[in-house]
Amino acid sequence: MYLLLTNKGERLYMPEFGANLRKYIFEPNDQPSANAIKNEVNQAIKKFIPNLNVTELTVTPSEDNIHAVVIKIDYIVTIAALQSADFVILEL
Repeated sequence: MYLLLTNKGERLYMPEFGANLRKYIFEPNDQPSANAIKNEVNQAIKKFIPNLNVTELTVTPSEDNIHAVVIKIDYIVTIAALQSADFVILEL
């Protein structure tokens, strides 16, 4: 979760840590923005959590708020036999 909510340059001694999702706050809630968000999340996970195998990543408009997207990540932790899913809501 911290990886997604951190902007690059925020973490001391780790300037590349983060997903830079806050830059999409004022972007349109459309498919190109959703694709860019997916790309940012995928790159951040691959770089900083390499033992996390993302099986599905979806970015969809929120049903409750037209100015928000729901980012849903289904994943498998590869260092153990765990399988889990998590999500975060990003206000656009």
